[in-house]
Formats: sequence, C-alpha cells, structure tokens
Amino acid sequence: MRDISCHDTGLKPNMQRSGPIKRLLQTFTLFAIVIMATGQGWAQSVPVVSGARIGVHPDSTRLVFELDRDLPYKVFTLADPYRVVIELPEVSWRVPEKRMKASVGIVSGFRFGLFQPGNSRVVIDINSPAAVKGHFTIPASLGKPQRIVIDLATVSAADFASGPRSVQSANWANPARTPQSAPRPQAPRNDDKRVVILDPGHGGVDPGTIGGSGVYEKNITLKVAKAAKKILEASGRYRVFLTRNRDIYVRLRDRFEVAHQNNAELFLSLHADSIRNRKIRGGSIYTLSDKASDKEAEDLAAKENKSDIIAGADLTGYAPEVSRVLIDLAQSDTNKESWHLARQLIGELKGEIKLLRVSHRYAGFAVLKSPNVPSALVELGYLSNRLDEKNLKNPAHHRRIGNALLRAVDKYFTRKDQNNRS
Repeated sequence: MRDISCHDTGLKPNMQRSGPIKRLLQTFTLFAIVIMATGQGWAQSVPVVSGARIGVHPDSTRLVFELDRDLPYKVFTLADPYRVVIELPEVSWRVPEKRMKASVGIVSGFRFGLFQPGNSRVVIDINSPAAVKGHFTIPASLGKPQRIVIDLATVSAADFASGPRSVQSANWANPARTPQSAPRPQAPRNDDKRVVILDPGHGGVDPGTIGGSGVYEKNITLKVAKAAKKILEASGRYRVFLTRNRDIYVRLRDRFEVAHQNNAELFLSLHADSIRNRKIRGGSIYTLSDKASDKEAEDLAAKENKSDIIAGADLTGYAPEVSRVLIDLAQSDTNKESWHLARQLIGELKGEIKLLRVSHRYAGFAVLKSPNVPSALVELGYLSNRLDEKNLKNPAHHRRIGNALLRAVDKYFTRKDQNNRS
C-alpha cells in the first residue's frame, strides 16, 4: 500500500498547520488508510483467475488456467452443440479478453463469467466430440501461480454418448448453491404504481456482442437499464425491476418469469447487436411472432435464443411449454398490446436515436414469450458500427434512451386506460 504523507496532500513537510486543519488532515489520512486496507482485504477474499492458455499435443488439446490459490473444480461435457464446461467457485476473471476468441486444436473459442451466485463458469466451444483425458493441479512454486490443467481428447460420437461426461477435483464438495431462479414475488404494494420489467440482455458467462473497441453488449445493456430504471422511477408512476442488476447470467425462462412473479404490466428486453456490414447503424423494436418479418429478424432471434446454450446451461428437464421457443399465438390480446407498445417505443425513440428504416420487426424471441405480459425487445443499435458503439458507451446517451422509454411507457398506459374506460 502506498504511504499517505504530507507529500500526497500537496503541503510541504515543514509547513505549519493550524489546529483544525491539522486535525482534518489527520482524520482524512486515517480514513483513506482504512478505506484502502478494507478494499485490499475485500479483493483478496475473491479468488482470481489471471491467465488461460491452450496448447496442442499429439493426442490431446491442453487447457491451463492460472489461479492465485488452490480451488475445487468440476468439468463436464455437453452436446448439441459440443461444449466443455468448467465450474469453479465465484472468482474474479483477469484473463485478457482476446483469449475468448482463441481457436486452437479442437477448441474454437471460450467464454467465462459468473453463472449464478457463488458459481463461476468457463464454457469452451469444441468443434468435435471430446472427452476429458486427464486433469490435475500444479501447486504454485518458483514464482509460478497455481494451475489447473485439463487435457481433452477427440472421441467418436458414440463414445461421447456412452462414456463418462463429468470429472472433478478431489476437493470438489459440490456445495449447495442458491438455486438460479427469478426473484420472488414482492410484498403486496400499497400504491398504484405500474410495474415495469427491464431486461438487460446477456450477462455473466454470456457476453453477447463484442464491439470493435472491445465493449461488451452485456455491459452496455446493464448500464442503459440502470439509467432507464432511475428515470422511470423518478417519475413517481412506476415501480421498475431489473432481471439482473450485475454481471451475472440469467436463463431466458427466468427473465420473463420476473414479470410474472412481480405482476408486471410491461416487459422490455434491451440489446445491442452487430451486423456484417459495419456501415449500417440504427435501432429497432421486435415483438413476438411465429413467423419472422425477414431473414435478418429470423437470424437474430435464433442467435438470441442460444443464450442458454452459450452459457453452458443444461436444458434437460424443461417443461414442454417452457422449452418451446414460441408462445401459443392464441394469446392474441397480449400480442396486440405488444404491437401497440412497439409503436409507442418507435415514436419516442426516433427522436433520440437513429432507427432502421424498417424499425418494427418480429420473430420468435424466447425471452418475449410471456403469455400475459406485453413485451418488446429493443435493439439499441449496432456495436459493429463505430458511431452507434460510441453513442452506446456514453452515459448521456443512456439517459436520452431512458427518457424516451419513459415517454413511450406513459403513452402506452394512457392509451390502455382510455380504452378500459370506454
């Protein structure tokens, strides 16, 4: 820790100080020391993953992770598509982001992040079925950190299906963790505020789109959602809940369950996509349909619906009505309300951000499949476009979006109340 001395205050060592000023400086110095010591203690309490390497050997692909201490781990494989998942206690990731796109041996890339409270995860994409040939730890020594080593070997599809799918370290105790689920219903409210759910897309082990400057979609959507929540609640008319309030993965089905459990009247999912043509920029609004409005909408929905796969979620055990991507379109009232919501969003957002020429589209987004809560997915712009990306990193731009959402929500409910009275 750096010493805090009179040099840090900008005063000369021999300068005479009055009693009150001297006491103030002493108090400030003590406070700063306490804060810095506390911060260091907190940081040291969280295990750190500082490095990740991939190497190819004649009969295997080797993964090496560098840690600041010995940690338990579990490794398992998944199919459709083929993936290898490494589970760890909650850790701080300090691996260079460029490693995420590493393509070496049978590994085509990997992601890491918080999967649920107390549980971090590495999800490794592999281009063929594989099994864990070996795994072990190397204790820290000679200036080198603690390491976890995992060797993957290619196997046939039949051997993959019939062989062991999970291994773990000797100290893996499979600790009970908080089940990953949507927030519990809130206590009965004694006010007439409308409940709105804001869903920051992606999160944790699922980064979403990565912009040209390295910015993550998951971070952009969370910042915009927090800014919009503050603006909506400041109006005094709304109670706003976020599906996540930090960098953590949330399953698609749990996102719209937040709306159900909080008796919400609106659900808005926030995203920022990318496109191959980097000259194209602009936002758009999507609502749910069993038939996509165009090929781009269809491809985007398919991409977004893979969030659970990207995060390495085990999708077995889903109830049939949850596993289906689309809702039963018999819920026509909800679909009509979602359409009206989209029109209000377009009307207000077009004054704050550039929108695509065809700004209202529809496709089978799993996150929009609530049968009774009007929902829309807001694409805030393309992170592949330099100007859109620059704007989406600007807090002032976040506030402009939040104000537009407030006006759109106001108009939506005004129309709804007028229809109910007529």
